[in-house]
Amino acid sequence: MFMHAGVFHILFNMLWLYWMGQLFEEYLGKKRTLGLYIMGGLAGAILYVVSYNIFPFFTQSHAAISSSLVGASAGVMAIIAATATLLPNYTLSLILIGPVKLKWLVLFFILIDFLGIVGPNAGGEISHLGGAWLGFVYVKQLQKGNDWIGAITGLFKSRSKLKVVAKNPSKNTSGAPRQEEIDFILDKISKSGYDSLSKQEKEILFRASNNEG
Repeated sequence: MFMHAGVFHILFNMLWLYWMGQLFEEYLGKKRTLGLYIMGGLAGAILYVVSYNIFPFFTQSHAAISSSLVGASAGVMAIIAATATLLPNYTLSLILIGPVKLKWLVLFFILIDFLGIVGPNAGGEISHLGGAWLGFVYVKQLQKGNDWIGAITGLFKSRSKLKVVAKNPSKNTSGAPRQEEIDFILDKISKSGYDSLSKQEKEILFRASNNEG
């Protein structure tokens, strides 16, 4: 996922990673962006290897012998699909097309990848679908309070022996927002869009993003 087969291969992957990665990072921070990129790349690779060694369409033609797995596409697709799941009604202005909601744009790309499974770049399309699936599932789990990336990074953090006692635990205006608050706001964004948030909710999301950064 850190190598490419040509100039245009890396160009378009990095452009999409820049556009969607910035948007994803704005809401969920740098750690989740990097973690999801790596997890999406691995998910795409696993689906690629499994498909080429199990499904008769590939095994009968010995497609795995002459194929190679290279590129950031699966990781990038994980970021794109996750962003569309998080902000489905976010609108992009496309040249020659006009305003398009992010969910329809991503669904179009996923459909193209699905139809391309029987094409000359079948392995690439399969890895795209693996990354997209991982990005979608990750955000859905995050909205339920299950942060896979946070759980993994938490395993490598040193635990402090000091204990902090709060006099008034109900107040949380200046520190990091609670995970329950963040999950509620993300769920609200997914259903009604970013503009539906109140000023206080936007402030909480902003502080959460800064804390993640």
